[in-house]
Amino acid sequence: IAGVIQLAVAPVFLLTAIGTVIAALNVRLGRAVDRRRELEAKAAALPAEELRLALAELAVIARRIHFVYLAILSAVISGLFVCLLIAGAFLGAFVRLDLSYTIGAMFIFAMLALIACLLLFLREIFLAVSTPRYVPR
Repeated sequence: IAGVIQLAVAPVFLLTAIGTVIAALNVRLGRAVDRRRELEAKAAALPAEELRLALAELAVIARRIHFVYLAILSAVISGLFVCLLIAGAFLGAFVRLDLSYTIGAMFIFAMLALIACLLLFLREIFLAVSTPRYVPR
């Protein structure tokens, strides 16, 4: 069991990193939702030209929220695979099964989900910095 505990340390650090990414994504999601609510509250009182600009920003915000949601989903899936990997390592040690291929596959799936998360995060950031922001006059 001591060897399994030593091997489980690296995935536990990976879980910490995934948790940090989820926290950062959650902050971005909250800011996007707050901005959407602010624009929606002001939309009824805007003149036609300003309303068009506000609606264009709302469409981009909706895309950003969708990307952040998918990134959080991917990060959670990655974290679940890491948890299964750790559980599989201990299960294999307790019942003396060779689960090395299964554990390796779970690690690969965790990394693929984390890569998807980071790419979606990057896409959301690109949308956030490349979109002009509506500022009322």
